[in-house]
Amino acid sequence: MVRRAPVLKLSSAEFFAKIVLVRAIAESNFAWEPATPRGVAAFARASLERLLVVQSIFALIAVFVVVWLLSGGFFPAVDTAIGNLPDKGNLIRGKLNWAGDVPKILAEGHFLAFDIDPKHDSQLRLPAQFQIEFGEDSLVIISLLGETEIPYPPGQSFYFNRTDLRPAWGAWAPDILGLAAIGTFFGLLLAWWLLATLYFLPVWLIGFFSDRNLNFRAAWKLAGAALLPGALIMSLGLALYGFGVFDLVQLAFTFTMHLIIGWIYLLVSPMFLNRVIPAEGKNPFGGKK
Repeated sequence: MVRRAPVLKLSSAEFFAKIVLVRAIAESNFAWEPATPRGVAAFARASLERLLVVQSIFALIAVFVVVWLLSGGFFPAVDTAIGNLPDKGNLIRGKLNWAGDVPKILAEGHFLAFDIDPKHDSQLRLPAQFQIEFGEDSLVIISLLGETEIPYPPGQSFYFNRTDLRPAWGAWAPDILGLAAIGTFFGLLLAWWLLATLYFLPVWLIGFFSDRNLNFRAAWKLAGAALLPGALIMSLGLALYGFGVFDLVQLAFTFTMHLIIGWIYLLVSPMFLNRVIPAEGKNPFGGKK
């Protein structure tokens, strides 16, 4: 009497759950959303052009946030400080020529503040994130990280008055924003490419030991895409800092977290690639008779 193997019956709910699970861990062909480990893994099969386009989009998001933060958060304090300078004044050979009242607050904003204190002895502390204090022969930068004193260049002379600095700042401000935008965009792309070159070998090793279909080129592209979720978190952190929701401590925490998020995606994303299908071995006794 031949026994039949028992037939495993699945309910419709169990069958649907298995279908969803298979789809969730199956390799994706949609290489446009590096927000999930499965989406990051899809870039291993995408072209370099596709990866560059998506990286450029994320870099442009960061550029927008940086330019917005500078123009709306820091530049107004500079404008106000220049407007509160006297009509005459200069910095000659490392010495500040100031004839007004001291100490004097030139500008006080949420992010940036300026004041004058020739001897740096008034202990004037403003609630801004960064305070720049001009002294007789040096300036002091004050922040949560402490104080840093920077001497003026001893052999250089500069204007330090409203009459000369206002038109100069009006001409420099757009150029500074443009340089910040260009530097942010290409700096991020260069950093992502260098980090992908550093991380692709560990990614390949993860794929190798987990039997994933992953070569060096695919591992490099996956590593480049795995850095993008963290970059998006960093852009969000900068935006919250610009709105005043985050302070410098929380921004520093966000910077640390964006690195950790990138490492997590590097470790997890290779698991969403297909496994290597082993080739069937030839039968050594299956030769010609």
